[in-house]
Amino acid sequence: MRHSEFWDRMFHHLGDDYAEFWGSHHAIGSLASRTAMQALEDGVEPLAVWRAVHAELELPHRDR
Repeated sequence: MRHSEFWDRMFHHLGDDYAEFWGSHHAIGSLASRTAMQALEDGVEPLAVWRAVHAELELPHRDR
């Protein structure tokens, strides 16, 4: 997964206005208590970050 696909999914599920805010403010335990943005900046693969976001938001399995 590319960063652009990650953000496309974030915008789809959280909306254009909220996705970046949530991604930069919500710490996720499975990402070592980093935000999605911090994890991406630290070099974590976008697919791994997406899976953590997906679990945190309890999104439907089909969206994984």
